[in-house]
Amino acid sequence: MTRRTFRVVNIVEILIHWKAGRNKAEVARSLGVDRGTVTKYTAKAESEGYSPDGDQLSTQEWGALVNGWFPELVDPRHRSLTHDTVDAYRGVIEEMLKTNTATTVHQRLRDEHGLAVGLTSFRRYVWREFPEDNLANIATPPRPDVPPGEEAQVDYGYLGQWLDPVTEKMRRVWAFVLVLACSRYMFVRPVLTMDQRAWTACHVEAFKFFGGVPRRLVSDNLKTGVIKADIYDPLLNRSYAELAAHYDCLIDPARALKPKDKPRVERMMPYVRDSMWRGREWVDLSSIQHGALDWCTGVAGTRSHRSLDGASPISVFDSTERSALAALPVAPFELTTWGHPKVGPDCYAKAGKAIYTVPWRFIGQHVDARIGERTVEFYVDAEIIKTWVKVEKGKQTDWTDFPPEKVAFFMSTPQWCLKQATELGEYVKSLVTGLLEVNALYRLRQAQGVIRLADKHGAERLDTACRRAIEIGDPEYRTVKGILVAGTENDGEEEQVPPDAPAHLHGPVGLFDHLGDEAAAR
Repeated sequence: MTRRTFRVVNIVEILIHWKAGRNKAEVARSLGVDRGTVTKYTAKAESEGYSPDGDQLSTQEWGALVNGWFPELVDPRHRSLTHDTVDAYRGVIEEMLKTNTATTVHQRLRDEHGLAVGLTSFRRYVWREFPEDNLANIATPPRPDVPPGEEAQVDYGYLGQWLDPVTEKMRRVWAFVLVLACSRYMFVRPVLTMDQRAWTACHVEAFKFFGGVPRRLVSDNLKTGVIKADIYDPLLNRSYAELAAHYDCLIDPARALKPKDKPRVERMMPYVRDSMWRGREWVDLSSIQHGALDWCTGVAGTRSHRSLDGASPISVFDSTERSALAALPVAPFELTTWGHPKVGPDCYAKAGKAIYTVPWRFIGQHVDARIGERTVEFYVDAEIIKTWVKVEKGKQTDWTDFPPEKVAFFMSTPQWCLKQATELGEYVKSLVTGLLEVNALYRLRQAQGVIRLADKHGAERLDTACRRAIEIGDPEYRTVKGILVAGTENDGEEEQVPPDAPAHLHGPVGLFDHLGDEAAAR
């Protein structure tokens, strides 16, 4: 038989019956207690001069007497065998509890001061002697009712391991859970990874599932959502901030290590794990996700919810909360991932599984990389510095991102050389075309060198030098350069003299040429 605990009110009831003149056997039988118990407490009254005869005392008067006769019923210190032993260290305990837990304080008193009291008795002493600190920590004020469409609570929860039939490997499966605080209607999406993309994609699917957006999201402080937790000014992940801006909702992260800030989603995790996940077999991730949606509408949504006075979450959602949610934006949300890569000496920065060049002046700096569905954008101090078409893997190079003098050879392709040669002159084009007809890449440097000669000697002289090199049968870079350096690009040309010029201006040879022609005529 279980031992019964007596309180002051129980003893007062015994004494009132006894004072009324009922014998002890009747009192015991009426109150369901042992006759010895009745004798124990009435004996104290008799020793104090009270008897069944006389006027009856009030309940308050009997209570005051019982408190004085049996103080152990009111003050547990009187019935504790270890209170005095522990109380000898009261000052030390009070000081140590400011920085340590009760368990640590007990361990140090036991090891350093020889306290011979068990941990359970020590804990009871702490709870009894310092109730303010302990009760303040466990006091939980009730949460006010949340208006429809006002709040949703979000979190990840571990479901368990799943044998992937394709890879035949065990995979860890997590559940993304979003619960509408008013109707308790929930969205569950199992995932295998908890990266940025999965986090934002789950939100998009949740909003699509509900057909609207709650005005405030109370989320956990995981890094894919909140980079730095702060009750006043949390630093959000940029991808998560973009999602909030697109759907026009407020992200209000819960305080770190305070699960009671989002109790309606925390409480659902064991339920999801037990009802939706355990004891089921799944073919692939897609079937798990579709099964979770069916479970949300067919099981979790139709259950009788105590906090809703027995109504089902889906019925409350349809009647009050669906119309209160904000409408979905017309434009779809682009799933993005943000990175913070460092630009290497080769001007490449990594975004996803690919690397892309950015302007060389940002070498050594960390830039922000926004990886979208179709493009990759690089930012410095919120200013875009480079945009690329997204590739899944590999290397994307823009030679204009490098210093011009470092990549001149790579930019001066055969096509570029032919285009420049055409602009410089007919003979430059002819010579360069001849150089690039056979082994174009091997002779590319010669073609580039010929074109660069125009920077120093001018296009007209270069075209003439190219004509001279072709005439002498040596159309090479060194020949053209030698002609320009020696200034012999015009050698071999006949001197043109106007026909009406005086005879002495015809030159020493041409001055007597007509005499030879006349002698031949005779």
